[in-house]
Amino acid sequence: MFNPNVVVKNIVTQSGADSFISLIARLLMAYIFLVAGWGKITGYAATAGYMEAMGVPGGILPLVILVEFGGGLALLFGFQARFAAFGLGIFSILTAFLFHQGGADAAAQYNNGIHYEKLSNGRWFILPNASWCWPY
Repeated sequence: MFNPNVVVKNIVTQSGADSFISLIARLLMAYIFLVAGWGKITGYAATAGYMEAMGVPGGILPLVILVEFGGGLALLFGFQARFAAFGLGIFSILTAFLFHQGGADAAAQYNNGIHYEKLSNGRWFILPNASWCWPY
């Protein structure tokens, strides 16, 4: 009889395929956050202004950059990848609720919010599979 728990367990515990898939997932997630963090670094004033317009103090932008860019680097190099994945997942959920709800173009904001939630869900895949650092 088909047991989905066994199938999922076998997928997660297969060393060769799992290591490769986890590496690719980490690289893709890292890329997303490194690009977003770099955009905040290069457009610091504009990002701080946008945050303040949304009711979030612009003074926490260095913390946001640290979480986004630093978390992306941690995922990229496998340093505390579980902690980084968890932090970035929480960050994505908060970002979706703080910045992508309603506004002038409610449909576009909703769409962006859904994308952040999907990113957050991807991070939950990395959590149980991120105990190793660059096996290749």
